[in-house]
Parts: sequence; C-alpha cells; structure tokens
Amino acid sequence: MTTVLIIDDHPIVLQGCRRMLEDAGIETVLEARDAVSGYKLYRRHAPDVVIVDLAMQGNGLGGLSLVRRMRASDPRARILVLSMHSDPIIVARALEAGATGYVLKDTSSEHLLEAFQKVRAGTPYLSNDLAMQVALVHASARQNRLADLTPRELQTLSLLAEGKAYGRIAEELHVSYKTVVNVCSQLKQKLESRNLPELIRTAVQLLSAAS
Repeated sequence: MTTVLIIDDHPIVLQGCRRMLEDAGIETVLEARDAVSGYKLYRRHAPDVVIVDLAMQGNGLGGLSLVRRMRASDPRARILVLSMHSDPIIVARALEAGATGYVLKDTSSEHLLEAFQKVRAGTPYLSNDLAMQVALVHASARQNRLADLTPRELQTLSLLAEGKAYGRIAEELHVSYKTVVNVCSQLKQKLESRNLPELIRTAVQLLSAAS
C-alpha cells in the first residue's frame, strides 16, 4: 500500500493532488498545510512519497529547510517538490537540499503524474527545460549573484522582495530581530547593496523570474 503526504497551504492544490493520486490508485493520501504539521505527519507515518511546496504561509522558501530535515531523517526519502518557482537557482537549491524531483504547479496533470511515478520509483525527475536550465546554472554558478546565498539568506531575500519589514521577517522565519539584521547585512555585502532600499530593489529584480 502506497502512502503519500502532500504539504501545501493552498486548498485547491491539495484537492487537485489528492484527486490525481486517488485516480491513479493511491490508497492513502495525507495532507498538511504548514511545515510543522507536515514534518510531524512525516515522522509519524513515514510516507512512501512526500509532495511539498517551497513557499507556505508567506514563509519565504521555508520548504527548503523542510526538505533538508526530511532528507536528514531518512536519506532514502522520496520527495517531489511542487512549486510555482521556476528560477533554476531555486530548483537547484531544492535538489541540493534533498528533493528527488521538481515540478512546476502550472504543469499538466499528466506530467505531474509522471513526475510522481518517477519519484515513487526512486528516480530523479526534472522536466527537460528545467534540467537544461539547472545545468546552465551549475555551469555558471560563480557568475550568478544568487548562487552563493545560503538557504536562510534566500528566505530573507524572498521576504524582502515581498516588502516585509525586519520584524515581520523575524516572526515568519521564527528567528530573532537581530538575526534578520545580521542576515540582511550579509546580503548587502554579497549583493553589493549600499542600503536597505537598494537591497530590496535588488531582491525584487533577482527573484522576479521566480514569482
């Protein structure tokens, strides 16, 4: 019996995935709408496949940390990222975090099912377009301004691009205000931004392809 856990904060996505999986003969489909409850279900039920979004409840790219935790818990975990983010840098980071496959939310149900079946079999999955873009990212990583950012820096940058203030970012990432200040200071240095407004403009420009 195959058990699948879907972690996504969009009810329509949850409903659509459940219907697709049940039509494909999956017996047990579990659902979670946030990373905390998702991880608890993962630990409790040890599902055969996890389908997870990267951005939940405004938590930047918090799904990256969740993927990393699941992979650390079980190196054999089969994790399919279902995301709106098409930026190859983000795709590459998800794979590095431990995702087995990555598929975009605007893909057809046929391609989504294909991705699921590949991941369930333990086979890495990327669409041809994404695979080529990720390969190019790796080839030119040193030239890409996002390539050297840590997952926490990427999360913070994503929330800055949404116009979130330091205090709100601290709340959403569950870190201290001082931590956010320090991370933003590092971002200014890495992205060569002289002040916060310039950093925010840079964040919007760099992440626009992933929105």
